[in-house]
Amino acid sequence: MSTPGAECLIELRFPARPDRMVLVRETVRTAARYCGFDELTTRDIVLAVGEACQNAILHAYDNRNVGQIVLGILRSADSLVLRVTDYGETVDPSKIKPRNLQDLRPGGLGTHFIQELMDSADFGPSPDGMGNVLQMTKKTQKTGKTGKTGKTMKRGMEP
Repeated sequence: MSTPGAECLIELRFPARPDRMVLVRETVRTAARYCGFDELTTRDIVLAVGEACQNAILHAYDNRNVGQIVLGILRSADSLVLRVTDYGETVDPSKIKPRNLQDLRPGGLGTHFIQELMDSADFGPSPDGMGNVLQMTKKTQKTGKTGKTGKTMKRGMEP
């Protein structure tokens, strides 16, 4: 998935292990602050990326401490783009749905958080056919579109 006019700030490749998430979160926090996001929005971005990576660890790799995740952090004129790629089994995007919030039990809210915290989230198979890609976008404050403005959750990204 391309992001026309976006500048790659950093690409982080790390083992799909929960103990690496502290490093990932700190990298995302630093990148969001670098792009001018306030502390509250930065926390939202960090939470959304953390949930996306945890979902890859738990679902793409069955929490087996195997495999790789690639986090691309890009900046365009009006947004921060975060792309999480795993190389696990390809998931049918139509099956990715947030759990009913009335169903009170631990876990299963990652998709809900991502939808609520980010302005858009596009999920689909990797363009090369191996794995999955979740691309999340958060508009910069300069545009006046942070928060819930213009949020969309698309399934089945175009390669």
